[in-house]
Amino acid sequence: MSETQIGLVLLVVTLMVLFSGIPIAWGLTLVSVSFLLVFEGPTALNVVGITIMDELSSFALLTIPLFVLLGAAIGVSAAGRDIYESLYRWLVRVPGGLVIANIFACGIFSAICGSSPATAAAIGKVGVPEMLKRGIPPGLATGAICAGGTLGILIPPSITMILYGLATETSIGRLFLAGVGPGILLVVLFALYAWIVTLIGHRRNPQTIPEEHYTLAEKMKGIEKVAPFIAIIVAIAYMMYGGIATPSEIAAVSAALALALVMVIYKAWHLRDLWHIFRDTVRESTMILMIIGAAALFSYMMSLLYITQTAAEAMVNLELNRWVLMALINVFMLVAGCFLPPVAIILMLMPILTPVLEANGFDLIWFAVILTINMEVGLITPPVGLNLYVLKGVAPQVPLPTVLLGSLPFVLIMLFAIVLICIFPEIALWLPDTLMGPGR
Repeated sequence: MSETQIGLVLLVVTLMVLFSGIPIAWGLTLVSVSFLLVFEGPTALNVVGITIMDELSSFALLTIPLFVLLGAAIGVSAAGRDIYESLYRWLVRVPGGLVIANIFACGIFSAICGSSPATAAAIGKVGVPEMLKRGIPPGLATGAICAGGTLGILIPPSITMILYGLATETSIGRLFLAGVGPGILLVVLFALYAWIVTLIGHRRNPQTIPEEHYTLAEKMKGIEKVAPFIAIIVAIAYMMYGGIATPSEIAAVSAALALALVMVIYKAWHLRDLWHIFRDTVRESTMILMIIGAAALFSYMMSLLYITQTAAEAMVNLELNRWVLMALINVFMLVAGCFLPPVAIILMLMPILTPVLEANGFDLIWFAVILTINMEVGLITPPVGLNLYVLKGVAPQVPLPTVLLGSLPFVLIMLFAIVLICIFPEIALWLPDTLMGPGR
């Protein structure tokens, strides 16, 4: 068989295995070992353990369990409720202020925990019932939280960006900075949509205008519990972009600070509370690290069988216009994102796409943002759409089709944001180039 034929068989077999429901790490390992055994013989299996352990021995991987611990500590507390409540007090008189408060809360919470499902669950538990109680349409209420939750993989610290940096050997600090501008852009676009839709609704039915009012003292009081967590975001930014510490050191300090704040502010010092935090950390970290190890073996197998090189050469030899090629890559990622989680897509695709992107003059830092927003779309579209099911879990009274339809306008907004970033790459690149200088 030729390398192209082997690659096509590999694609079909991999998709069948992953769609069967088997855990991603075990599925990738099973496919890798099977293809090595069939095409290279039993002696090729000698490198399986070495390849996996070499990948997991990377010092940069320390950031993953530490940032996961940071997110777990925040996620089990009532920080999401306090962030939402504080923002709502300031935005209550703005048309759509309740929805906008939830969107802003998602943005802030994302900057603390870096997890999309955790953001959607933490803000949704409080925000969705409050919005429904105040007459916000169920589709808008759940759709806003679904879309806002996806910001967890874009706004730093982002586990997705860390994995992308490891897969492409690009600067994690630069990737974090690249996610800031697009993250703010999406928050503004989401909020603008909520404002327009609610304003139209108020004009049709003035009785829906909220009558609540908060004094300045009440508004300031809501900030008290939120301020320490905002300080963590500022500390992360200052340490990382001021060159004071490495990402691993920053992750350790941030996780320790978050754990301490949760114990002090929310009295989560009981063994039961700490058990939930560390259990969730170990569970998610182990899952991610196992996928990383399995993906390394998968990439090694593709390279050994010359599949990666053949696929890259074939894409370059198509001699398509670079933007037509980018459009095709985006379409493929949008489809893949509907079925596979971001971690699997990054670790499986980037070994093939990296040389193609470089050959066509695309900036890998810029592409990280495009890929991440693509992955965000996958988080709120079926059949996998994790955030859809998270919202259904925290708001069981809202039918799943309503959640899905409410998320559709936000999907279109994300696609619009991708187009904007393609036209104006400075949205993603200005901040890292300004603070860290031009370069990869």
